[in-house]
Amino acid sequence: MADNNSLVGGEVSRQQISDQVIIVQILVMIFLCINLLLIVTFFQKECFYTTARYILFAVTLLSDSLILFMSDVLFLLTYFRFTMELWLCIIITVWILPYMTVTPITLTAMTLERYVAICMPLRHAELCSTRSTMHCILIIHGLSSVPYIVIVSTFFASASFSLYKQYKICSVEILILYTWQAHIRSAISQFYFLIMCIIIIVSYVEIMQVAKAASGENKKSSRKGLRTVILHAFQLLLCLIRLWCPFIENAVFQSNGRFTNNVRYVNYILFSLVPRCLSPLIYGLRDEKFFQALKTYAFFGFYERNI
Repeated sequence: MADNNSLVGGEVSRQQISDQVIIVQILVMIFLCINLLLIVTFFQKECFYTTARYILFAVTLLSDSLILFMSDVLFLLTYFRFTMELWLCIIITVWILPYMTVTPITLTAMTLERYVAICMPLRHAELCSTRSTMHCILIIHGLSSVPYIVIVSTFFASASFSLYKQYKICSVEILILYTWQAHIRSAISQFYFLIMCIIIIVSYVEIMQVAKAASGENKKSSRKGLRTVILHAFQLLLCLIRLWCPFIENAVFQSNGRFTNNVRYVNYILFSLVPRCLSPLIYGLRDEKFFQALKTYAFFGFYERNI
């Protein structure tokens, strides 16, 4: 809720805001604990940190956990009206922003991994080796940085030197000085999501064709791959909804400004906090190997079983 600096004040009572802050802190702590348990489980078994899909899964966990923590820090700074020099806020936001795109791009990479495993099984070991996965992670972070390099470049080109010394409430929106910069950011984001949606749809169609032609174990594996791609599509949809949240909030503000803060609060919980925990948790519970390991460490070894 880093960009919701108008949540404080206005028509909302102080007591109501306090209740909202408490709810957010409880949710963030719960979600971070769940993600931490998933991360610990990942590092406990060699088969996890040497397999492409689990490595990519861990990338989404780490990225989402970082965003959960930092967005909550910025939310608290906003709530307490804490100001800082703009140059410091820029450093913080530039560090955070790329990770907002890491998860959807990683989900797309996970979909491609399933596509290779099912449609190109003979090349899966070569294309999805641990070394290739590390290179893929570097590419993911590079692609995630491109939109924000553009945004930061337009900010540096537009901002005066005196602006950097001003004290402001830190927000991810601090880099947007003019409307045209917001339009550029929106256009780049929508282009990214369009490409990712196309990749997921094409992968789904290809896997579906293989599933129809397969038989026995191959058919079962193909159908499981289809369900995994559908899950990634759902996760990507949640990311896409987050992209449209500012437009929804602006429309509500134009029609009835009194409800804008409440809409922002609901958007933050439903489309920012919850998906960053729920999506990886569902993925972890769906995978049999990971689920068995998760039960072992969640219940302190009572369900220990060889996986």
